[in-house]
Amino acid sequence: MNKYINAQIRAFLEEEDMIAALANISACINENYDRLNWAGFYLVKNGELVLGPFQGKTACTHIPFDKGVCGKCYRDKASQRIDDVEAFPGHIACDSASRSELCVPVIVNGECIAEIDLDSPFKNRFTADEQKEMEEAAADIAAAFIAKGWKLD
Repeated sequence: MNKYINAQIRAFLEEEDMIAALANISACINENYDRLNWAGFYLVKNGELVLGPFQGKTACTHIPFDKGVCGKCYRDKASQRIDDVEAFPGHIACDSASRSELCVPVIVNGECIAEIDLDSPFKNRFTADEQKEMEEAAADIAAAFIAKGWKLD
């Protein structure tokens, strides 16, 4: 748990440009959480999840809503903390080294418009406290989308 990460994320949300803000947030998460191999965003565009700003290895660029941990997060509009992705039915292995995942929806007006996605090469990597931090971050990001009029075209 990092008690300062949400304050840092809120500071990055003062930026007017959505891509710049999300890029710095993904870097902030990657720098503040240990044992990650990927930290970033998927954005809802054209009826699927599309790769957004991230830190880590190359990633899946398009994820259908009915596939993987990110798809379940979108469909359920609920965080997914998966201790062992190899045991998750339909897991998409964008990085074969990933063993656990935390995916948190960004909800605006009742709709999932983006997701924060974190991957780790270690099983059981993510804690309930980290999930809570990322859910707080997602709420702050959602508020920025509304306040700044950010759109996903």
